[in-house]
Amino acid sequence: MAASKIRSVRFCSLTLLAFLFALTFGNTITNRIVAADKPHVNRMVIVPEEDRFSPFALTIRSGEDVEWVNMDTDDHTVVSNDFFNTAGHNGTNVVLVGTDNNNGTPGTFRLHFSKPGTFHYYCRFHAHLDSDHQPVAPGPDGGIQDANGNFGTPMMGVITVLPGPED
Repeated sequence: MAASKIRSVRFCSLTLLAFLFALTFGNTITNRIVAADKPHVNRMVIVPEEDRFSPFALTIRSGEDVEWVNMDTDDHTVVSNDFFNTAGHNGTNVVLVGTDNNNGTPGTFRLHFSKPGTFHYYCRFHAHLDSDHQPVAPGPDGGIQDANGNFGTPMMGVITVLPGPED
């Protein structure tokens, strides 16, 4: 009888210890597992008052995401230059809402890249494609012009997608 009481006390003690361990470390373990499952995000930030993508060139691995964040007050766009794209997402044409049109909150847009290649893009408000499919600053036919008649430099960027662990 004494032996069964000892086993019962040991079982209760171990159960209590396991419960306390799970209560103490369970969230940490779960959070680490969830974080490991999330894709790596690289941010592409539009710097306020400068009308440019920063960084201009970004290198990632397939299986990763890129998020554009428009910190500027003005709207901008992410438009794919399909002539040169080899990493997918042809036909992309998304408005990144500026903080003036989004209650002070930066507009965001995210793409997931699942295969190696390149993704060339530009802002259609600050560039258009010439006959060689190169982004050029907008001229008298469109785009944003300042008080001095300056149309600025073309707003564009490129993402190079290297093979990832699954390739």
